[in-house]
Amino acid sequence: MAGSGREVARHWRYAELPGVDLLRARYVRKAFVRHTHEHFVIAAIAQGVEVFHHSGADQYAGAGTLALVNPDTPHTGRAGVPEGWRYGAVYPSPEVVAEIAAETTTIRGTPGFVSPVLDDPYSVELVHQVLRAADEGNALAADTLLRVAVTRLLRLNGGSPARREVRTAGAKVAARARAVLEERMVEPPTLERLAADLGVSAFSLLRAFRDAYGMPPHAWLTDARVRRALRLLDGGTSPAEAAVAVGFTDQPHLNRHFARIVGVPPGAYQRERKNVQDERRGLLLPSDPWQNRQRSQT
Repeated sequence: MAGSGREVARHWRYAELPGVDLLRARYVRKAFVRHTHEHFVIAAIAQGVEVFHHSGADQYAGAGTLALVNPDTPHTGRAGVPEGWRYGAVYPSPEVVAEIAAETTTIRGTPGFVSPVLDDPYSVELVHQVLRAADEGNALAADTLLRVAVTRLLRLNGGSPARREVRTAGAKVAARARAVLEERMVEPPTLERLAADLGVSAFSLLRAFRDAYGMPPHAWLTDARVRRALRLLDGGTSPAEAAVAVGFTDQPHLNRHFARIVGVPPGAYQRERKNVQDERRGLLLPSDPWQNRQRSQT
């Protein structure tokens, strides 16, 4: 785990669970800025309380509950009590969740979670069992438990969340602004210049962008840069090269924003990815518990 003082975190992948990120963490002073994820967030709180701003209000997730966030949904995160919070989380991709939903639920359309907090200690334990099985190299258990956990959560708190499609001039302007920022991520224009190029006032653009994406353009751009850096790091690009490629001034600049969104520094994140690649080159049979224990210890 990467950590400082009483705060520790490990963000990793298990080769036998493709499309799923894993996390164990304990945070006390950590504060996650407003950000989004490409994957679902299923965070099982073991101790303490996490507070996260979601859908216009602060949500409180204490021990025995789960914080549930759908992909591309802006949210924050911080401690709700002085001792912080300890949790384990799985981040399944939309494709993984859709596959499970199609096999085990009657949800029509794109599956998602309805409420951001669910009080269900049994599901909390299932999430921690997934992480434990991944640590032990027990592929059969990890895959089975993940599917059971996601199925249970979708049955208890699932649906097809309505995606608000705002067909207004402001929404169209916001979409055009987002496209410009994606294209010019390394050298973005000022808000005034961007608004002038789109033929609107700076204030109108700011309001339209907030309404469409839940955050102002500069915050959205930082989030988008970190998400692109994640993909570069997954592909083997060094943190220093990734920082410049996505528009940060240097690696310390990337480190600061990366840790405030992902929860670990980019170097620690990438090392865990390399471990997965090494694991794929020399996988042991998951049916041999003694060998798997040796591999997990190594």
